[in-house]
Amino acid sequence: MIQTQQQLTHFLNTIETQTHLAIDTEFKRIDTFYPILCLVQIATENAVECIDILAIEDLEPLFKKLYQTDSVWIVHSARQDIEALYYLSKRLPTQLFDTQIAAHFLNHPAQISYQNLTEILQGVILDKAYTRLDWTTRPLPEAALEYALDDVRYLIKNYAQLNEQLTTEDKLDWLMQDGLDLSDIRLYLPNLEQAWKKIKGLSRLPKSTHQKAAQLAAWRESQAIDRNKPRKWIMSDEQLLDYSLKKTKLSDANQSLFKDFLSQQIQLTQTRIQVEAHQAPSKSEKQQKNELQKLIKKIAVQYNLDETIIANGKTLMKFIRGDQSVSFLTGWRYHILKEELENAKQS
Repeated sequence: MIQTQQQLTHFLNTIETQTHLAIDTEFKRIDTFYPILCLVQIATENAVECIDILAIEDLEPLFKKLYQTDSVWIVHSARQDIEALYYLSKRLPTQLFDTQIAAHFLNHPAQISYQNLTEILQGVILDKAYTRLDWTTRPLPEAALEYALDDVRYLIKNYAQLNEQLTTEDKLDWLMQDGLDLSDIRLYLPNLEQAWKKIKGLSRLPKSTHQKAAQLAAWRESQAIDRNKPRKWIMSDEQLLDYSLKKTKLSDANQSLFKDFLSQQIQLTQTRIQVEAHQAPSKSEKQQKNELQKLIKKIAVQYNLDETIIANGKTLMKFIRGDQSVSFLTGWRYHILKEELENAKQS
């Protein structure tokens, strides 16, 4: 494991000319809002190493390599790894090959795990013993380091096979387009005005309480960020719903903080949230959804795709209810659907 600046410099010199980097991270996120990045594992065709982020003072040389414009990140289920690195580097990758998404393009299950995919592609059964390890522990057990290294050691092999299959099926460009979506900075920046979407059970509340719930969710998010604590440590969803219904009241101290927060966030006093999107579909909406699903299934068969990678039921309901930002109205999805969508409008 790399634990000194000198060791890091030597490793980066070793992979200086390599552009395709298999990357994984280990972090802790139990009692904090932001992840505590502990390890970064990197593999190329000729090297594999584990970097102790907690031990190295100057990470800029590592970030310079990771975020070069010609660096292609190879990651399995990349979003949390991108996030954990973003909070330290304030940068996002420019090219990304997500092996979980790649596998879905090739008709593996949508959320296939790294372990399951590796077993299918490499015939290797990986140890899961350290899945819940506290990665801030030092020294780390040797077996835990091997576990961490396996996450990139086989990742580079999985990539080679998936890349070849995607190229053969002319889907590689589609995958890289989806990778760019994961480099959208809006995914990693706290959004107080959208914090209400994290409340479970909001659709059970009467409309008259929705604005109060949205304001409380924004305040909870702000407090979680300021204190670097999980949002549910600040206020559970059930508590938030009870406050919105006036079943219980905030403490005097919290009421004062909440009032001050709203006075500084004037836009929240005009927030109008669309909880209808979470409500059960009407008979007409169900009919429209069925028709769209038939259309998409037809196209999916034509391109040998799982239809949910084009659009799932939730996305279709958003579209039916007027959301024009859905993923199948842009990029490769729109390209293969455009003609059928136009025909559907005219019929």
